[in-house]
Amino acid sequence: MLQNNALLTQLKQQIRDNTPRVTGVIKATEKGFGFLETDDGESYFVPPPAMKLVLHGDRVEAILHEDGERKSVEPDTLIETGMQRFIARVQNRDGKLAVIPDHPSVRNVLKARIKRSLEGQEFSEGDWVVARLVRHPLKPDDRAFFTQIDELVAKVDNPAVPWRVTLARHALEQDCPDAGTDWPLHEEGLVREDLTAVPFFTIDGEKTRDMDDALSITTREQGGWTLSVAIADPTAYVEEGHAADLEARTRAFTVYLPGQNVTMLPEQLADDLCSLHENQQRPVLACQLDVNADGSLGDYRFFAATMCSHARLVYDRVSDWLEDKGDWAPDESVAAQLKALRDLTLARSGWRAEHALVFKDRPDYAFDLDDAGNIKAILIEERRIANRMIEESMIVANACCADLLAQHVGHGIFNVHRAFDDEKAEAAQNFLASQQIEVEREALTDLNRYKELKRALESRDDAWLDARLRKFQGFTSMSAQPGPHFGLGLPAYATWTSPIRKYGDMVNHRLIKRVLKGEQAPPEASQQLTEQLTERRRLNRMAERDVKDWLYVRYLSPAAGTGDVFDAEIIAINRGGMRVRLTANGATAFVPAPLMHSDRDKVVVDDKEGRIQIEGEERYKLGDAVRVALTEAREETRSLVARPAD
Repeated sequence: MLQNNALLTQLKQQIRDNTPRVTGVIKATEKGFGFLETDDGESYFVPPPAMKLVLHGDRVEAILHEDGERKSVEPDTLIETGMQRFIARVQNRDGKLAVIPDHPSVRNVLKARIKRSLEGQEFSEGDWVVARLVRHPLKPDDRAFFTQIDELVAKVDNPAVPWRVTLARHALEQDCPDAGTDWPLHEEGLVREDLTAVPFFTIDGEKTRDMDDALSITTREQGGWTLSVAIADPTAYVEEGHAADLEARTRAFTVYLPGQNVTMLPEQLADDLCSLHENQQRPVLACQLDVNADGSLGDYRFFAATMCSHARLVYDRVSDWLEDKGDWAPDESVAAQLKALRDLTLARSGWRAEHALVFKDRPDYAFDLDDAGNIKAILIEERRIANRMIEESMIVANACCADLLAQHVGHGIFNVHRAFDDEKAEAAQNFLASQQIEVEREALTDLNRYKELKRALESRDDAWLDARLRKFQGFTSMSAQPGPHFGLGLPAYATWTSPIRKYGDMVNHRLIKRVLKGEQAPPEASQQLTEQLTERRRLNRMAERDVKDWLYVRYLSPAAGTGDVFDAEIIAINRGGMRVRLTANGATAFVPAPLMHSDRDKVVVDDKEGRIQIEGEERYKLGDAVRVALTEAREETRSLVARPAD
């Protein structure tokens, strides 16, 4: 008997070894079937019965079945689940606990149990929880899906659901850190220059509380300007290794969400002791730098100081005054400085446009919320002259920091951005060649050559070309070693101007102070730290996007189905249709291909080229301006659906 079982097992293994197999990721659909997408771009049909054994996002090995030209797969071995930890909503099924994952492509109702430490906690229908998959039918000895509820995120009727759920989804902290109330100013062996009589000023948003930069500027007799940049100094209160420092290291950044900030440092530091409030003396780390009349950077020096902000200014008021609008006017001690800073900004912008690179102006969108978190209005915040004045001041100050660290330390926390990763440079080169733009490989990988190419491409003013080329480009990452920032067109870039909000800036502050004291630099930041900073920045941006998407759906629900028309820009095209951004408020909506024409077969989507044809004629492409009407606002998926208005 045992021998027969062994032979049967061996026979099954031989059949298994000789069966064609493919590996890929499961993509579910609303209709019950799905697809397995391989790394090399192949797609295989997964029938509904087989989909009951997997979840969207699972990476599996599957048996390939061929019936003539028809191919399908049967998931057989789980390599990695896509739903290890997830947000879900509670459901009571016949008196038994279950959860429904909060994911647009997952409709499975999964049986659940409660983590032992949560026993006694009441869970109501619709409550939001963090769940974990503990059993999977493709795992050995598991016959079905089963989950464990690890955390209650929010009750179903909690008005803070969008914020709490989003932060929990990305495993971000829900509250500001609490690290005590006693914050003495430490003796660091630094000589602090007394700048309290210098008329520094801040320019921020109306509601900003964590003000970390102040400026003072004078015009030089020989032409150009001397700019003094004073930056809040939290490392004067928080020693390396202190509990608040370790917590800041973990958080890495302050999380800015509509209507809520989750600070990196305790609020007493971020919003009070370190914030450069008007008429309050503050310890700062400062840089005095010269900018020549043509906008080029001259000499600079870093030093520790004590300063006092003489004026708290607001972006729009400053812009209005400089543009001869409105009734507000600054004090005399500041008025001349604002005009000088405007002149420096124009000169510096001109220099960067010629010798580096300048970002295209895009508006920001601010949410005006009531106390319950409902949107009263969405305000368009253009990058006006006052915003550009602060931006240029911070860019030049950070360029000085990068130079100082590269020369005197050899390491730090640098923002490194290479336009094209090595593996994508060839693809980008081939794409440009297909557009009759012949470039050498060095034009994509060498900073100076890239700047020339970028200026030439921008002179074309071709939104489609710009959007397509971005598909090949890499992202900014944190590095302990100096490296070029292709986006800014600078050989190195290291921020130190936001230490209240960014842990990497605190690291750079401590390195600058060692240079000032003539001390030997510590070992460079570990790869673990730089990767953590890069990842936390990514998570913060995703959290901000997710909360905004939720609020957009609530705000625009009344417009869905009314026929109201919105101007929009096409920002992405995929196999199912196109994604657009509404110009009036910044919301994004998806336009499915079936809503572009009554006959879906007449709509041809080329997602690789970013073009859509209807009845054989090109109708849409990336970067186009279009007009759309909203048809649905789906809060369960936080998504807007639209149709072409024309």
